[in-house]
Amino acid sequence: MEHPVRVLKQAGVALLAPAVAVAVAVVATSLVILVSGSQSGIGDFWSVMLGAPEHQTIVNIVNLGVELYIAAVAAAIGFRMGLFNIGVEGQYGLAAYVAAVFAGGMFLPGPLNIIVATVLAMVVGAAWAGIAALLKVYRGVSEVITTLMLNAIAPIIVTHFHNKYGEQTGYDIRTTPLTGSSTVAGWAPYGANGGEIWTLGLLAVVVGVGFWLLLNRTRLGFDLRATGLSPSAASASGVSAKKMVIVAMLLSGAVAGLVWIPDLFGHAHTYSDASFAGGLGFTGLAVALLGRNRAGGMAFGALLFAWLTSQSDALQIDTDIAPQIVEITQGICVLAVVVAYELVHRYRARSEQKAVAEAVPEAVAA
Repeated sequence: MEHPVRVLKQAGVALLAPAVAVAVAVVATSLVILVSGSQSGIGDFWSVMLGAPEHQTIVNIVNLGVELYIAAVAAAIGFRMGLFNIGVEGQYGLAAYVAAVFAGGMFLPGPLNIIVATVLAMVVGAAWAGIAALLKVYRGVSEVITTLMLNAIAPIIVTHFHNKYGEQTGYDIRTTPLTGSSTVAGWAPYGANGGEIWTLGLLAVVVGVGFWLLLNRTRLGFDLRATGLSPSAASASGVSAKKMVIVAMLLSGAVAGLVWIPDLFGHAHTYSDASFAGGLGFTGLAVALLGRNRAGGMAFGALLFAWLTSQSDALQIDTDIAPQIVEITQGICVLAVVVAYELVHRYRARSEQKAVAEAVPEAVAA
């Protein structure tokens, strides 16, 4: 059994990185506000951001956190494999549109319609990510380039079919709205005026648990992590690196396809420019980095980003500070935590080397 003092020291080192990152983010954001020329001061900004949110805002934080968490897990699957799936944005955008069109067609009875549309969204997301995987495996094309290009192509495809086959409603175009049993009622903890927490937000829990089990309790997860750490060593042990690339990208794309599903069936009920929430894929990448690609860390990161985004609305009401300051805060958080973890990693490595160096003479003397 490890010595209690050593365990406490290791725990302290583990907590040091996020503590340093938060401190850096607070200081840097405060400096930005100071030089921005706003009449409202630093205290006003942090008073709003750290103040108790309204009931509706709490619901918004939970719902947005669900979407960001699913997007983060989709990115993390690739990151843990050593792949940079920058295409989560395009994957969930295309999947959301296809799912909305299918569900709006009411081809199947209510619950079955929801299930099949959800599975279809996963298939579309996986197929779109699979293009990048195949190009990487068989043509050596970087997945960063292909996923970025696919991000640009996906909305063009969606816009073409949406404008051609969508329903015109005023200045907006939408897919056929969902009705009756093809919608999923939410939970209203604060009454009808407080908004609803999406029931299909439970998908985030399923995704998070599945992600942890896959990586830590299955042979496939071990092979994925091993290949990500050293493709050559994994190949030497009988693991096909090419197969792992394809599997990881397909899994990543499938999870990405779920990002907008809770909103589609719980609130939006149709796909349109007004109802669709874009940008979640790129923010999910930041959340994955902030959470160090760990299930628990990403949950914290998703809620933190959702909190900052939702609370930023109050800045326009209570202060004259631009809400874009919040985006700066989010960016600084990610940058600070990456740097802080690297510094802590180096400190931990030096400490272990020092401990080994001290232990060797004692062992020889004994």
